Amino acid sequence: MKEIKGGVCAPKGFLAGGIRCGIKAGSQKKDLALIYSQKPCNAAGVFTSNKVKAASVRVSQESVADGKLRAIIANSGNANACTGQAGMDAARRMACAAASALSSIEPSDVAVASTGVIGVPLPVEAIEKNIGALKAALRNDEQGHADALEAIMTTDTRKKEFAVEIEIGGNTARIGAMTKGSGMIHPNMATMLAFITTDAAVERDALDSALRRAVKRSFNRLTVDGDTSTNDMVLVMANGEAGNTSLTVESAGYEIFSGALEKVCVELTRKMARDGEGATKLVTVTVTGAGNEETAEALAKSVASSSLVKAACFGADANWGRVLCAMGYAGVDFDPEKTDVSFKSSSGEIEVCKDGGTVQFSEEKAKEILSREEIEILIRLGEGDAKASVWGCDLTYDYVKINGDYRS
Repeated sequence: MKEIKGGVCAPKGFLAGGIRCGIKAGSQKKDLALIYSQKPCNAAGVFTSNKVKAASVRVSQESVADGKLRAIIANSGNANACTGQAGMDAARRMACAAASALSSIEPSDVAVASTGVIGVPLPVEAIEKNIGALKAALRNDEQGHADALEAIMTTDTRKKEFAVEIEIGGNTARIGAMTKGSGMIHPNMATMLAFITTDAAVERDALDSALRRAVKRSFNRLTVDGDTSTNDMVLVMANGEAGNTSLTVESAGYEIFSGALEKVCVELTRKMARDGEGATKLVTVTVTGAGNEETAEALAKSVASSSLVKAACFGADANWGRVLCAMGYAGVDFDPEKTDVSFKSSSGEIEVCKDGGTVQFSEEKAKEILSREEIEILIRLGEGDAKASVWGCDLTYDYVKINGDYRS
């Protein structure tokens, strides 16, 4: 597996572009994106578990239900959520506009994504008026990817993109991706849009299986603030341009593809955690020695989601008692008296808890370790061989500032 450039345009046969069409008054950034495959694709998607689903989510669920897609149209500046029948009509008009511009596809071949303020009608006329310019902006290179990525960003301060190249049965295949996500992020799923393209040939069921496994071990282990969005979606399109024999779950190359897809999703997850709204630190919580992966995941999520743990990380305070406290209300069984806790960063590693109790450690060294931009909370249970990592960030003053005036 080799990291490459190009994002969603790295795989053969994919084009992308982004423009500004003025969805949010006063904003000068690009706000409308399009990703297009020149050939039909097998597709799969995973969507928010929030019962309140944006119109774009509902329309995209319909579009991907048959396992086929050709394009994704996405806007920022307006979530088109809680907007009633008018919102559903607007989302369908977005799909129709994209299909009409691309001429060779049906609206049912188009997925729709939106992100921004909830409860505000989407000015879909601005999208329809500028759809020709959006089509003209399509490119099959790194710039096309970059323009589309800018167009889906909201409070993001960093670009989140990743692409890899792999070998499947003697053929070179690529996977490219982009995400947006900075706040309203919590597992099942995190608040985010994620678009993944691949030129590998993958059967629909195998693609769906690989995506769900990757999401479980990446995006569903990401938390910033405990809020699960109305608009979350992860979409993957596979056009088969790599020329490999189409993969099933039994194929020799399936695990290579599935592992690469998981790698892409994990890297994007880390990027989103580091760019959490107001965040100064990426926090990785890893639980090892668990009896099963589900227990390890639940404990790690509970610690990473704790506002008190997150605040301690911001203040570089080695308050390990908050870690055990968060584990205690995770809702799974573990033995606190067999639990060890350490903090780790580029400045070293220090054990702060042994068998559920205090140990002597240097507060100065612990503060130095926790002052780095990337820190790890390592928890050892001594009950088995299972492990899981969850990614999050610290809780800062700026998080409140950003969300205190988000609508304005």
